[in-house]
Formats: sequence, structure tokens, C-alpha cells
Amino acid sequence: MSKQRRAANTKRTSVELFAGGGGLAMAVEQAGFRPLLLNEFAKRACETLAANCATPLEEGQAPTIPSRNERPPLIVGDVRKVDFEYLRDKVDVLAGGPPCQPFSLGGIAKGDEDDRNGFPHMFRAIREMRPKAVICENVRGLLRPSFKPYFDYIKRELSLPFEERAEGSDWRDHDAILRHMEDSAHVELDESYDVDHFPVNAADFGVPQIRNRVIAIAFRRDLGVNMGEFKKLVRSQYSDTSLYEDMHSGAYWERHPEVPKTVRERVMARIPVPQQTLQAGEGERLLPWRTLRDALKGIDGQPPLPDVPPNFLDRKEHNLGGFTDHIGWPDARIYAGHTPNELDRPAKTVKAGVHGVPGGESVMLLDNGTHRYMTVRETARVMTFPDDWQLAGPRGEKMRQLGNAVPVLLGKTFAGAVATVLKDAESTK
Repeated sequence: MSKQRRAANTKRTSVELFAGGGGLAMAVEQAGFRPLLLNEFAKRACETLAANCATPLEEGQAPTIPSRNERPPLIVGDVRKVDFEYLRDKVDVLAGGPPCQPFSLGGIAKGDEDDRNGFPHMFRAIREMRPKAVICENVRGLLRPSFKPYFDYIKRELSLPFEERAEGSDWRDHDAILRHMEDSAHVELDESYDVDHFPVNAADFGVPQIRNRVIAIAFRRDLGVNMGEFKKLVRSQYSDTSLYEDMHSGAYWERHPEVPKTVRERVMARIPVPQQTLQAGEGERLLPWRTLRDALKGIDGQPPLPDVPPNFLDRKEHNLGGFTDHIGWPDARIYAGHTPNELDRPAKTVKAGVHGVPGGESVMLLDNGTHRYMTVRETARVMTFPDDWQLAGPRGEKMRQLGNAVPVLLGKTFAGAVATVLKDAESTK
């Protein structure tokens, strides 16, 4: 296991559902939570988790709570078959990204009627585990006006998860019951949660990618968590304005002296002149957005990735710089509506490859004016995955896992804030 991902011997614990390729699970562990259980359905994603951080259970084998130095069990298969009762009152954070296809702009948008809707399974897990906190990431499509009534219902159900929806009933009927309970019913504090949601752009949290998502957070009410303090801890720390300022001042180009003058001039011709420096609070300047060029050169101590020579675009592993999955791929194209990533901007949103022909998200424009497909390792950098994280399957499956994942830095910001406010709440008891 990577030293970067190894959690300290902490009493804090976590469970991850819909774990996918491991982005959010990795983030929660980096924030200091010891994983007790992971669950995932997709075969290749399970292979990725097994290669990096979890031990798959044999079919029918019951999970047990792992010791501090033991890998957590991975239940492979349908979350509906998982019994969480053995974890009751033992979990600090339940995290997961329920399948987002029902609410994605690229999906069929059936919402609650889509069998892939994972929220009901999250709520059952909450009832059986009674975690102190819940982190739930999903696509921004949940905030579309057409879905707002249902998203409001999701938040009410997250607030009152022990009021179980009757089998076969319409969500609107259940929503009416929850509304009535909010207004008039007495609910035990340890069976209700304070809930809020946060529309986020991952670029605002140090991720070199434009990725708009929504994160829902819930804290069990008997804990007395300060939600106001939590909101301060998850404020944006990076901005496009600061990036443009650094470009105009030359600070950005000093970090990238290898960029040809003609490229700098071309970039600067399109960069707006900042009118106002944004502040992070307390008079502190926001950090500059990270770009695709930053990611390839290495952020947070990573070494630079070598470029892929044109004669290496042959689907073969050439062990470039010793990096795995840094494999060139031929036949990249650009055309109207299918434009490439530019090096001196955050990358476009990494997609899972299930939305038809993408808009060039996996193509990169090089300084010499040519273009090529991004490698899996370059895409993993854009998702802030560590270089030693092994992805299972062929290229398409690896890209799918990355496109479905939570960027590690984004998840770590929210998980770290959860850890902080839980500790503060306990110290005041």
C-alpha cells in the first residue's frame, strides 16, 4: 500500500459503498479514517481495489472488522445483498457516490424510476450502521430544476433515514410523510441528521480539472457538530483569477520555463486581465487554479511525466520514465465539438465513456501544434490519483473507472473537514 494512502493508527473509521476505482475511499483514508469495509459491483473496479487497498471476500463469506494493520474486506457484488448490522455504531463516516447515471446530463434522466439509483441503498446502510457522518458525491445534474423536488426529497430522507419508505410506494407519498415529521414529529437526535449540500468545481480545490459536482454531507444530530465551521473548512482555496494573475505577472511561466515563447504569446492573447484579486478569507489570496501542464509536470511532490514520442503511439508499454499506464494511443482526432484539452488550462471533465462520443476530453493539444490521446497515467494525474495506484483492465475500463471516480484532492478536503468537526464536537462534550 502506498505510504501516501496509509492512514495513521486512528480510532476514526469509515465504510465505502459504490467504491468504483477508489478515489473517494483513498481520499477518506488519507484524511485519517481507517476503512472497515468496501463494496463495489463492477468487475474491473473490484480488481483495482483488490490490487491496491482491499481483500475481496469469497461469495457467501461474512465480513469481519479488520485489525488496524489489516486490509479492509471488499464485498464484490450487489449492495442490496450486504448486511451492515455488524457495523452498528462502529462507523464514523459512511462515504460513497451512488450511481449517477439516473441524474447525469448524459444519461437517460429517469431519476428515481431508474433501477441504477443508489440512494435507497445508502439510506438502508445508514439505518443499519448509524454512522456519525455521511459523505455522498454525485453529478451536478441533481440540481437541475427538473430534479430539484426529488433532490430535496433525498436530503429529507438523509435527514430522517429511519423513517423507511414503504415498499412499492411513490417517493412523493414518502416525501409528504417526511415533511410532516419535520414540522410536527419528535425524532430522537441519534436517529436524525443535519444535512447540507455543496455545489463544487474540483478546480477550486486544487484539482487540475474542471469538474462540477454536488457533495451532500450529513452529521448525526446528537453529536452537536458545528455546520458553520464545516462550511468554512470547505471553502474554495483556488481560483481562475489567481491563475490569470500569475500568468500576467510571469509567475506561472517561471514554473514552466520550458514553454516556447510562441506558445506563451498564444495563451496570453486569450487570457483576461484580472480586475480583482479573490480572497480566501482573513485577507489570504486564493491559490491559482492548477493546469494540465501543472499536472504533467507534477503537483504535490510528483515527478514530471515524460512526453510520449510520436513513434510510441502504438498501444505498447514502453516503460517511459518507469511509469505504468503511460501508453501512447494512435488516431486521435479533433473537429468541431470535439476540441482537445489545452495545457495551460485545467483539463476538461474526465468522463466515464458511457455518454456517446465525448467532446475531446481524452485528447491533448501539444506545444508543437500536434495532438494525441492522453495516456491513462496522465488522466489519473488529472484526477489527482497517486502514480502507484494500479488500475485494472484494458484502457477503456481504466478510463471508465477514472471518469466515475471522485478526484482524490476534492474528496480529501471534505473528509478532512469531517474529521476536524467531529473531533471538535467530541472535545466539547
